[in-house]
Amino acid sequence: MAHILVLGAGITGVTTAYALLERGHDVTVVEKHRYPAMETSFANGGQLSASNAEVWNNWSTILKGLKWMLRRDAPLLINLRPNYHKYSWMAEFCGQILHYRPNTVETTRLAIAARDHLFHMAECENIDFDLERRGILHLYYDDASLRKAAESNKLLAEGGLERYQVSPEEMHSIEPALHGDFAGGFFTPSDCTGDIHKFTSGLARACEKRGARFLFNAPVSGISATEEEVSLRLVSQPQDPIRADALVICAGVASRHFAAMLGDRINIYPVKGYSITVNLEEEQSRQAAPTVSLLDEDAKIVTSRLGGERFRVAGTAEFNGVNKDIRADRIAPLLRWCERLFPDMCTRSVVPWAGLRPMTPSMLPRVGPGKRPHIFYNTGHGHLGWTLSAATAQLVAEQVHNQTSH
Repeated sequence: MAHILVLGAGITGVTTAYALLERGHDVTVVEKHRYPAMETSFANGGQLSASNAEVWNNWSTILKGLKWMLRRDAPLLINLRPNYHKYSWMAEFCGQILHYRPNTVETTRLAIAARDHLFHMAECENIDFDLERRGILHLYYDDASLRKAAESNKLLAEGGLERYQVSPEEMHSIEPALHGDFAGGFFTPSDCTGDIHKFTSGLARACEKRGARFLFNAPVSGISATEEEVSLRLVSQPQDPIRADALVICAGVASRHFAAMLGDRINIYPVKGYSITVNLEEEQSRQAAPTVSLLDEDAKIVTSRLGGERFRVAGTAEFNGVNKDIRADRIAPLLRWCERLFPDMCTRSVVPWAGLRPMTPSMLPRVGPGKRPHIFYNTGHGHLGWTLSAATAQLVAEQVHNQTSH
């Protein structure tokens, strides 16, 4: 049995810890916050969405981004202030357009595999996370967008996903609360939603019961690796490092910083996303809010019904560095969208949130060993961390297990 350190207690770190425990290892999770799942895993859109596996690396994304640059309420917003990391990341993003098709297919396959692992964890540990297995409905307002979705659907089908086109009448049948005029939609019955924070917190407790040790309020000041072991120095105890047989870095946007300490280049950019949680305090609102998860392709907004009394709405991509400020002008479009599509739902009680998606230029997570011995990464999942982490956790845990078992 090897001692494995996991850096980060978000969804990727905790699922990685669980996968390592399943393989019989001694696991210590190190987290700078007081609790698990306090950053990007706190209040995301909630979708476990293989149907959203299409990577962004295509010319239509570039053209839309240019069109949106002068709109403060645009789904994509870029701070044009010169910054080498931002612009070099964007250059690599454009270079990955050549890999759009295989990367989309691979992401779809990974997302489908992740479902089984996540459901297995939840069932084994009896975790309640407001799971809704009602599918995801994609909304399109014009025929051109619907035709493009049909082309994208071929790649999702190649990855093994069942997703089919529906008429406006069928859309309203799938989700009767929906208001608006649509050209049509696509429906993925196998997709689902859930509360990422509740799941991650519940799985962390399950890991502790299985013997894992969690060190909270533990910022890391340094990492070193030799042929024999890995050492992690904490800010609180710099002279007494934690030693282990291997380290898995699952630190979200901070992974780039930690990788640099070890001579690895992990090109992750923090792409900010916003969400609002609408508290459905009245019966009328509970009836007026949708229960089926939605993805509005024009507005780039996703929704989830979290239990009976919460409705989560999330969207936007903001390139503005490590900045988690909640801007009123970015929250307002989410509210307006709710009021337009669900006019009878009360938006008097709304909780806003912003988080940073750890995004690689290829849109694929970085899963595997680093240059130094005993160093591994499971990071860079972008907007699909909730969707993919249960699968990438298995991949990296198996790699760690194979190396440390010899």
